[in-house]
Amino acid sequence: MTESNKPLIIANCSGFLGDRLSAARQMVEGGPIDVLTGDYLAELTMALLFRMKMKDPQKGYAVPFLKQMEAVMGPCLDRGIKVVANAGGLNPLGLVKALEDVAGELGLHPRLAAVTGDDLLPELSEYQAEGEIFTHLDSGEPLAGAQGGPITANAYLGGWGITRALSQGADIVVGGRIADAALVSGPCAWHFNWQPDDWDRLAGAYAAGHIIECGTQATGGNYSFMEEIPSFKHIGFPIAEMHGDGSFVITKHPGTGGRVSKGTVTAQLLYEIQSPAYKTPDVTALFDTLSVADIGDDRVLVTGAKGAPPPDTTKVCINTLWGHKNTMTVVLTGLDIEKKAAIVEEILFDSLGGRENFAQSDVQLIRSDRENPDHNDLAFAMLRISVMDPDAKKAGKLFSAKVVELALASVPGFTLTGPPSGGTPAIRHWPTLVDSRRITQVVHMNGETVDVPQLPEIVRAAAGQTSEPHVDGCDAPSFDTDGIDTRKIPLGRLFATRSGDKGGNANLGVWAKAESAYPFLRSWLTTDRLKALLPDLKGFDIERYELPNLLAVNFYIRGLLGHGVAASMRSDPQAKTLGEYLRAKVVAVPVSIL
Repeated sequence: MTESNKPLIIANCSGFLGDRLSAARQMVEGGPIDVLTGDYLAELTMALLFRMKMKDPQKGYAVPFLKQMEAVMGPCLDRGIKVVANAGGLNPLGLVKALEDVAGELGLHPRLAAVTGDDLLPELSEYQAEGEIFTHLDSGEPLAGAQGGPITANAYLGGWGITRALSQGADIVVGGRIADAALVSGPCAWHFNWQPDDWDRLAGAYAAGHIIECGTQATGGNYSFMEEIPSFKHIGFPIAEMHGDGSFVITKHPGTGGRVSKGTVTAQLLYEIQSPAYKTPDVTALFDTLSVADIGDDRVLVTGAKGAPPPDTTKVCINTLWGHKNTMTVVLTGLDIEKKAAIVEEILFDSLGGRENFAQSDVQLIRSDRENPDHNDLAFAMLRISVMDPDAKKAGKLFSAKVVELALASVPGFTLTGPPSGGTPAIRHWPTLVDSRRITQVVHMNGETVDVPQLPEIVRAAAGQTSEPHVDGCDAPSFDTDGIDTRKIPLGRLFATRSGDKGGNANLGVWAKAESAYPFLRSWLTTDRLKALLPDLKGFDIERYELPNLLAVNFYIRGLLGHGVAASMRSDPQAKTLGEYLRAKVVAVPVSIL
């Protein structure tokens, strides 16, 4: 443990596997920091790492992290900066070995630690025999009935393994599927000597971790009100200045692009959440208790975090190799677009033996054409045809070749956006739960191993006993604009959004820029109104949550993304565009809030 009365400055240098390689050096050289963190894993990433490990059993980890450490390992050791990352993916011990090789080449001697215990794949059958059903959280299906065998199964680990490794003197700690926000809670518990039942402090750390885990999304990246961002060049990565009571300041290094504001922090708090009760392996963080305030240039103070015991179950990300999917896009041009689309669809599936010949098929006509176009491209509409099937051959070139065969034998103006494709594996995300007593984190350091239970005994008695403090699917009373002076404007001129994927589901957070506009947002934007504005959401179950402290409402759309990003037939399988889609809608709003 270090001096616990000092703030702990935690910087992020990665929000996903392909993020900016130079960010690690920039964060180390840009100003004083105590801990450098990086998040490299997503639900799809585990499947990608599986394919990498199949080609080379020594791999299966985030290679970009290794390259970043080549650049900053020396400066971090010189300055006492700890490094914590979930870059180990499916092979944390392999990453440690690779780090040892890098250190040797550099003539350095860091104390390296790996945290394992997340990989449940070898025990799945045993746990099922002992009564674990691994029920799909959305469909309710048992894993035993899943089509396709599991290729990865990783539990989300909390931060106590990191805490233990740092307490043992580790300079660099890498793990597998460590929960993104635990990369902040683990170092905080070490630095401030927090205990497993310090719910409010842990809730603050998890809120900070959630804000900085996606890198520059907290500093102006993907931000709705683009005009508020001075420059998108060289956007700085986020920093959390943590305090012992769980409060923190979000900032960035001076002289970098982007901006840190109450708005950018609010947007990231709403990213990829469901209920305001944010459940983690260590604590249930109540996001509707947070107070967010601007306190200076690029400095936002977050206080008031409240926490409750975590669930007595742990979330597990299972990926199953179900089959194959493929998409071809036909360009339709000019007049009679709908008639042309119907002809192409009919003759294509007739040549393929009928739509029923595939396990799943989807056809979307995307009208981007204009009447009386003044440019060739403005006469185009896109017919997006997707198929998915356990038979890779059927959904591969056999499908795409039949589309190509229509080039000279169908409608006038027919062309394609690309050549025939072999498609990609359809990897289905299977979100589920497991009894937390089955999870034991293992810290590997200096040739020794130490077990760290997922739920320490002091927590286990309380875990799962806290009732859900929010009502799923709550809806607000309708807002009546009759007799009120209104004006039609795009919704996005008053309200910001942030949307993303949660397996096969999507979230859509909407918040008001001005406090005076929130009563309208809260009462007007009901679930029914959302479905009316975005008709393609009508067939899905939607939960609605209110976060008055953030002037926000959050929608959780179940099933919108099918079986996850690698098995979704939507053109945006991660729901990144959903928020801006809503902001583009023209609606009547009271003049009084303009």
